[in-house]
Amino acid sequence: MDRPTLSLAAARTDPALAAPAAGVRPRLGDILAAQGAVSRAQVDRAVRRQRDMQVRLGELLRADAGLDDHALLRALESQWSARRIDLGADPPDGFLARDLGLAACLAHGLVPWRRIGAATVVATINPDRFHALRDDLEARFGPVMMALVAEPLFREALARLFPTDLRARSEGRLPPEASCRSWPGGTFRNGAFAVAMLLLLGALAQPVAALVAVSLVALAALLALTGLKAAACWAALGRRLPVSPAERDDTRVVTLHPPPGLRRPVVSLIVPLLREERIAGRLLRRLARLKYPRALLDICLVVEEADRVTRDCLAATALPPHVRVIVVPAGSVKTKPRALNYALDHCRGSIVGVYDAEDAPDPDQIALVVARFAESPPEVACLQGRLSFYNAQDTWLTRCFTVDYAIWFSMVLPGIARLGMAVPLGGTTLFFRREVLDRLGRWDAFNVTEDADLGLRLARAGFRTELIDTTTQEEATRQLWPWVRQRSRWLKGYAMTYITHMRHPRQLWRDLGAVGFVGVQVMFLASLLQALTAPVLWSWWLVAAGLPHPLTPVLGLWGLVGVTGLLVLSEAVNITLAGLALNRTGRRGLFPWVLTLNAYYMLTTLAALKALAELLYSPFFWDKTDHGLSDDGGPEMRPTVLPSAPIRPAAAAMAPGP
Repeated sequence: MDRPTLSLAAARTDPALAAPAAGVRPRLGDILAAQGAVSRAQVDRAVRRQRDMQVRLGELLRADAGLDDHALLRALESQWSARRIDLGADPPDGFLARDLGLAACLAHGLVPWRRIGAATVVATINPDRFHALRDDLEARFGPVMMALVAEPLFREALARLFPTDLRARSEGRLPPEASCRSWPGGTFRNGAFAVAMLLLLGALAQPVAALVAVSLVALAALLALTGLKAAACWAALGRRLPVSPAERDDTRVVTLHPPPGLRRPVVSLIVPLLREERIAGRLLRRLARLKYPRALLDICLVVEEADRVTRDCLAATALPPHVRVIVVPAGSVKTKPRALNYALDHCRGSIVGVYDAEDAPDPDQIALVVARFAESPPEVACLQGRLSFYNAQDTWLTRCFTVDYAIWFSMVLPGIARLGMAVPLGGTTLFFRREVLDRLGRWDAFNVTEDADLGLRLARAGFRTELIDTTTQEEATRQLWPWVRQRSRWLKGYAMTYITHMRHPRQLWRDLGAVGFVGVQVMFLASLLQALTAPVLWSWWLVAAGLPHPLTPVLGLWGLVGVTGLLVLSEAVNITLAGLALNRTGRRGLFPWVLTLNAYYMLTTLAALKALAELLYSPFFWDKTDHGLSDDGGPEMRPTVLPSAPIRPAAAAMAPGP
């Protein structure tokens, strides 16, 4: 018969709360086999497998043998001569818990419960860690006794005990000067209105001079972006993405296991969800394809407390043992980085990855990440995988979006990394060393492109990001306005990231060096300026059509030749990048659609205007992209013969990346 959970009244007289018996502690596997929770053969097999894994035996049996939490806790009670506490029915003493502090409770998986006579009962989810900390606990509380608690009840208890502290940990880990939460909203609005009035007055008083000034800004941004893309292309062609410790001539040997003697670590995968009632089943099917031991996967589905749609959907879904739901309490903002910060406190892995709800990663992706981290020096703190789309053939927009991603992830980002510049990360298929995230203050909860900001902070702290040769398929936005909303969020975040890091430009120069500093100016400032001033460049279509341009008399023949040459050069670089990227990613069927990218990039200006308006009035608003609107076509792209389209002599904007 199962032993009941411990109540406060029973605790006062229960001898099982005394210190563990002296001598050799019985082994957990023996107890489980004796209680009939698992078979002897299952225990022996798990013990053999545990030798090359950084995982507790109980977690391994949960994943491999279907051991349930109740049976595991019952066995731990016998092993440690302790009893369970139901922290929901009998909550901890708030004074004792606050005396220890939230950080210590989270770090060690324990919380002081109640005083019983002269002793303090401490509830823990890690009994072995409790005994390692016994001396420190007794120095603070006097005699202590251990009790056990289920992890979900432990998390819920901390949420009730430390609501303000948890909010501060998820929103305020970064100092104000390094975070967007100190966004100078009033100053930015005043400056934006001053620039707008200056341009308006200039256009009324000296229209030609105003047009020349804006054109110079647009052309300078275009020249900088074209130069960066050409340099990135040259660097990316020098060598393929790193995939393994062994590369021999033209044969790549992919190693999917860490070096001999190194135990494979637990990998935590954080998947933020928001209003995703259509996506849960698909998400679980895709993550189930990952070829990594289930006992070493810690999949955290993160959902907002007020999001009843997603919570009800997950409650009605049968989740495997290695998948957990983490509920994020309400805060001052509702953003993805805040959810990531909250979830990180509950992650078990030494490697932390981030996926989006619609992602379909390569099955070998986690094994490749583990192997790459094992062979890399400590300064390699982040691995970024490629992104592509499984619904590329849905619409014209999804086709162009796929080309856009292929350029960014297969050519531009690898080139930027090899040029020694900071890599503005994508929001998914990211993998970090856990200790580095904690050291850097995690994500900026107020930045709507937290990925790009974190990439800059990694580089400024001396860490490196590597691009790895693995692809995650996701769902491309199929319709115009959702695409504009998504891209406007990225552009808004780019602006906030740039302004935040440029508060102290000399320090940024010292942190990144000359090349890195120039890279930030081009990737962030020039991209934003080109998106806003692109309509000025569109006016040169008049020249291509044989019509007069307002600036022709000002520029003269050689000026006209120079501008036209820059536009043609930019177009050539874009087409070359697209062709190489599609060839590298196996998307050759999209070649004809490269010729329509100019119309696609025109949408960026609309997104930039929306981003500018939000910067003025709602900088922290997270404009969510809906998922689950396309059929689940799987990671393979359906082959299709695509028609061609005419080219236009306009310059494409540099994709700011997801």
